[in-house]
Order: sequence, then structure tokens, then C-alpha cells
Amino acid sequence: MALNQRLELRQGQALLMTPQLQQAIKLLQMSNIELQAFVDQELERNPLLERDERNEVQAANLPAADGRPDMVSALQADTGAEERLRTLDTELENVYTHEARADAANRLPQGAQDSGWSSLRPQGAMSLNAEDNDFAATLTRQPTLAEYLTEQMNLLLTEASERLIGQHLIGMLNEDGYLTSGAEPVAETLGTSVSHVESVLAKLRSCDPPGVFARDLKECLSLQLLERDRFDPAMQALVANLELLARRDFPALKSLCRVDLDDLKDMIAELRALNPKPGSAFGSELVQPVIPDVIVRASPEGAWIVELNTETLPRVLINNQYLARVSTAAARSEDKLYLSECQANATWLVKSLDQRAKTILKVAREIVRQQDAFLVLGVQHLRPLNLRTVADAIEMHESTVSRVTSNKYMATPRGIFEFKYFFTTAIASSDGEGDGHSAEAVRHRIKDLIGQETDEVLSDDAIVQRLQAMGIDIARRTVAKYREELGIPSSVQRRRERKVSLRMGR
Repeated sequence: MALNQRLELRQGQALLMTPQLQQAIKLLQMSNIELQAFVDQELERNPLLERDERNEVQAANLPAADGRPDMVSALQADTGAEERLRTLDTELENVYTHEARADAANRLPQGAQDSGWSSLRPQGAMSLNAEDNDFAATLTRQPTLAEYLTEQMNLLLTEASERLIGQHLIGMLNEDGYLTSGAEPVAETLGTSVSHVESVLAKLRSCDPPGVFARDLKECLSLQLLERDRFDPAMQALVANLELLARRDFPALKSLCRVDLDDLKDMIAELRALNPKPGSAFGSELVQPVIPDVIVRASPEGAWIVELNTETLPRVLINNQYLARVSTAAARSEDKLYLSECQANATWLVKSLDQRAKTILKVAREIVRQQDAFLVLGVQHLRPLNLRTVADAIEMHESTVSRVTSNKYMATPRGIFEFKYFFTTAIASSDGEGDGHSAEAVRHRIKDLIGQETDEVLSDDAIVQRLQAMGIDIARRTVAKYREELGIPSSVQRRRERKVSLRMGR
């Protein structure tokens, strides 16, 4: 076979990750606090931008869930700047629609890390690029107690409903690591049972540092002693009578604990070695409250009204009067070029912020539509949901939805939740038709089946058959996994315990 060389000319389309496209993508995945900080820096570096201090806001073109318009930030751009906007390096729509454009953010070339507002370079300006950040400052920052516990929770809890409960419980901790409320208010808020909350709480109490999620000092010390395997009957009696220890009533403690004086001294020394405030090890850093990006409330007609939280949306305008004045005075070509770039970049920012707000609202509405049962009935009715389902429904790319669900929060009648917590795994229907079943809902079906046992103890295979009859296609090993997560013993052990109880009943 002969080999030869030749020249060919081919024409094709490809997306270049331009700096401004990178910036617009990063704007979409910013939290509201990060966005406020970024816009503040842009207001300092761009003389044509100014903050909109007006109290009124304009309605967006997107209708609310009940058909009424949403009130969103007045992000208005000068129509005369449209021509200037054409000088930018990409179109705004490139950020939110085409699959290749969205996925290209994950393949950034190494040299394309420049700022989108590269012509405005005063020293000390903020940049979203990691290279421009003060990396040394991040080395000294310690994680907060909530961050530290959330990392452990994500590894410890696998079910979406449990993570919702866990997130709520973490938010109820004070700076010392104590719970500020019981399980009943949490169960009522999330629409689940007290036992469900208590089971999640029991798992979270295995987290580090030992003693967190206690309701009082006695419970905190007990958790730490259990972790050390030192919570014997004598120590239980000592912890239960801390008021006697405070009064130094050692004779009474000796009698209650049934130990001699030397053993009592050792127990007291061991007790004093514990940490009564396990959360204090994480410092007293000011905790930033979670500010929701979206607010969901019930309408009188029974539907859900989904609105953007206007307090979190930066409102910026282009100062056209100042632009006209300085443009007249500009004589040098460099000055005219600088003003032209400032105007184009300001227009891009205003449009990007407007599009970002509309995209977040669009995703939030679809999540609310999909998870209506959770909002009405509670955490046990979370639907199986993934990013592709939402993306297909609103005709956006999956990666765009993924960015929107990061660091965005929704205030609902059941509490404030991050967008991503509404996405749950699914178990298919046995007939292959219709919607799947939420993993959490299947877990509760298993618990109910075992709870209804009478003379017959159901094996895992029998439970599989019962669930398949209900239209749930599930494997036996999955049933065993869910049963163990619920803390329910095997059928053999349950049968043995039943025989023992019957003998004792005789």
C-alpha cells in the first residue's frame, strides 16, 4: 500500500472558551454572597456602572407558578449600547443552551484564564480566577462546625430524605455543638415521624467531635463516654447526678455509684478530661446565615408561588449621562477605546445578571413542580429526580442545571434547602412503565411490611415479592441493605426473638 502526503482544507465549527464566556459560566454557579462581592468589585473598576438604589423592581417576563408575574431585580441596560455589545467575544446565549458550549467549561485551555473584563485592570481588583486569589489566606482558615459535620454527613447518610433531616439538625446546633430543639419540631416541619428524625440523629451522633448533637451537658458527656466505651453503670450514675458532684457530695456519690473513694476520684478525673463544649474547638468565627435565592409560598388557590429573593440580586445600571459627558470630553483614541470597552463590558454584566436570575427561577419552578408532594406531605414523599429530568423539562443542558443547583437555596414552608437536596435516586417500576419509586419511599414500605408481621416473619425474598406486587422492581440485596439501614434484624433473628417473647409470655 502506497503512502503519500497531501494538503486538505476543511471547514468546521468549534467553541473557543473566551474569557467572557468563562466569566458568565462562573456567574451562574456563584452563591448570592459571592455574586454580591463580585458585583461590588465591578462597580469599583467600571466607571460606567452604578448601583440601582431604587426601591421598585420590574417584573420579569417569566410567569409565576400561579400565572402571575414575578417581581425581580431591575437590571436595565441602555438600548443604545447594543451596538457596543457586538464588540464582545461571544453571545450571552452561548452560556445557557448549546450542549458543546456548556460542556466546554470543563475543558478550559490552560492559557484561557484571563478575566473577561481584561481591559479594566486597576491593581487589586477582584478576579474569579484561582490564580489571582490569595491562596496563602485560605491555608489558615479552619472549617466551621457546620462544614465539618456536613462533610461527614454526606458520607454517613445515603438517602436524600435523611440528608434533608441531617441538614436541618446541623442548622439547629449552637456554637457549642448542642441541639437547640428536640425531634418533635423537626418532624412537624419536615412532615415525617419523630422516630425517623431520631434515627437520623442517632447516626449523626457518631460524627466527630464526640458529644455533638447532645441536648444537654449530661447527654454530651454520655456520648463521649460511649465513644470511649467507658459508660458503665457506675459512670452512668455519676453522670446522672452531676448536681451532687457540683456540691462535692462525695458520700452520696459513693453510695449511688457503688464504688470506693479511690475509684470515685478516678471517675471524676476521667469526667473532667471530657469536653463539655465539643463545638468550641472550631473557634468563634461568625456564622453567615443562609440567605435563600428563591422563595416558595402557597397561593390561596392551592398552587405554589415561586419568586426570586430580590434582596440577593445585585441591581446595577449603566450611567448614560456620565457616559455622554465623558465621551464628549474624550479626545484621544485610547480614551475612546477605553470608554467603548467599559460600555460593552457593563452591558454584558447587566445582561448576564438578568439571564442568571431567569435561569435560576426556571430551574426552581421545575423543582417545585416535581417535588410538590414533598412540600404538601413531607420528606417521605420525595420523588426520584435527576438533573436530566429537569434539564429536559426546561430545555436546558444538564450541565447548566448542575451549576444552578450548586450553592443555591430555596426557602419553602418546610424550611430552607439547597437545590441539590431535592434530587433523589429512583427504583424502577416492576412493569417498566410510569414513574419510578423514591428510594426513601421504598424504605418506608419495607419498614411497614415488617411492622405488620403477625405469625409469619417475612424473609427478604418474601419482601421482594410483596414489593413487586406493589409495582416496585427491587433486588433482594437492596432489600437487605435498606433493612439493615433501618436497624431491623434479619428474619432469622426476628423469628428467634419472637419465640423467646412467646416463652416469656407463658
